[in-house]
Amino acid sequence: MTAAPPLPAFLPLTPRYYPRVWGGDQLAPPAPDGTPIGEAWIADGQSVVSEGPQAGRTVADLLAAHPDELLGHGLDASAGFPLLIKLLDPRDWLSVQVHPNDEQAREMVGSGERGKTEAWHILQAAPDAELLAGVVPGTTPDVLAAAIRHGSDILALSQRRHVVAGDTIFIPAGTLHALGPGLLLYEVQQASDTTYRVYDWDRPASAGRRLHIEDSVRVTDPRKQGEFRAAHDTLGLGELVACEYFTLRGVPGEQAQDTAGRFQIVTTVEGSLTLEAGLNSLELPLYATALVPATTGLYHLNGEGRALVARPG
Repeated sequence: MTAAPPLPAFLPLTPRYYPRVWGGDQLAPPAPDGTPIGEAWIADGQSVVSEGPQAGRTVADLLAAHPDELLGHGLDASAGFPLLIKLLDPRDWLSVQVHPNDEQAREMVGSGERGKTEAWHILQAAPDAELLAGVVPGTTPDVLAAAIRHGSDILALSQRRHVVAGDTIFIPAGTLHALGPGLLLYEVQQASDTTYRVYDWDRPASAGRRLHIEDSVRVTDPRKQGEFRAAHDTLGLGELVACEYFTLRGVPGEQAQDTAGRFQIVTTVEGSLTLEAGLNSLELPLYATALVPATTGLYHLNGEGRALVARPG
């Protein structure tokens, strides 16, 4: 059997764009039917390598051929690529929603399913930009369940938060949440797309946007409020989020990084950067993303800019 060609130090990934009724105009032109683009999926198992010796192959393909080299120690390749990273551009409110944890996902969706814990880093924010995260402290499960079952009543219990560029918000599974208009943000999450919609702002119901009332009652935890790290505290640098599923760091240009035995995903969020490892280099312009295999080891981010670097927890 012919051995699979070795992995390069950097794997640039091609984004996939998804139309959403709430989408904006910052990520890509509208879909052919005029629906605006709301999401760019920039790194997951189905991402395609855009250039280099592995161009045209998906991350899932490479994971099958190079499980240990790609993922690194302590990760189960048979479970698939563990993270999903997106850019989101809401022009309107997303649905008020909630995601299950791992145990709930296995019970409610299927034995191989993951829950969905996520985090947001705000890249741009209009002066009046808001989001929802959590419910009013002291809300009982019975009161919360009644509000979920009565549609817009949930808004009176939801916590509205004003946000600015550079804020970071950790949203554990079970947290009621919604993104508002006037934002551009980066999202890192478990590799799951299980979403239970509580309220959709009275938009017309459709097969693709149905509500999940009883599922939402089951998984929403009134104790979960989201965890905020303000831009003025972090300046968008250093460790922004750390949980059992992922770690997210903000890294300026002219910095050395080390995979330390586990893959990393690098996205330029300010300026432009070049990744370098030995004789290997990759230009990474604004909002471009590269997967750095676990075996790359020491590498450098050169240039005037800032990156977000995600890795498994």
